[in-house]
Amino acid sequence: MKNYFYLLSLVAGIAVAVQTGVNTQLRNDTNSPVFTALISFAIGTVALTIIYFSFFKVTPVFPAGFEFTWWKFTGGLLGALYVTAIVIAAPRIGVANALGFIVAGQFVSAVIIDHFGLLGMPVNPISWWRVLGIVILICGVYLIQKK
Repeated sequence: MKNYFYLLSLVAGIAVAVQTGVNTQLRNDTNSPVFTALISFAIGTVALTIIYFSFFKVTPVFPAGFEFTWWKFTGGLLGALYVTAIVIAAPRIGVANALGFIVAGQFVSAVIIDHFGLLGMPVNPISWWRVLGIVILICGVYLIQKK
């Protein structure tokens, strides 16, 4: 079952690279990175609405005792930042360079989140192997930039 999650993650990574190219072309047509992100999120919202109401029959409710914590609702804002930034950066530095820096940023922040158990995630302490992995990743990003 664990292999399924690795495969799912790989497919999501492929989707991010394809999404970058698609959204960059849309940005070329709209001439606006923010409007491009708006279109992307609107279509995603419609798709998720159709999927939700087609396959899930449970009415979503906040459970008893739910505590409103503002940062739990910032995922959409962070996604908007990502989509807008990538459609600005990719045409100027290339998809591989843009995604390389994004992945490096994701890994560095993920290791920090894991190490401290931030955002309610389980603690997974930093190790020399993880540090080495980040160093190798950053070297890879550097090499990808070379012509």
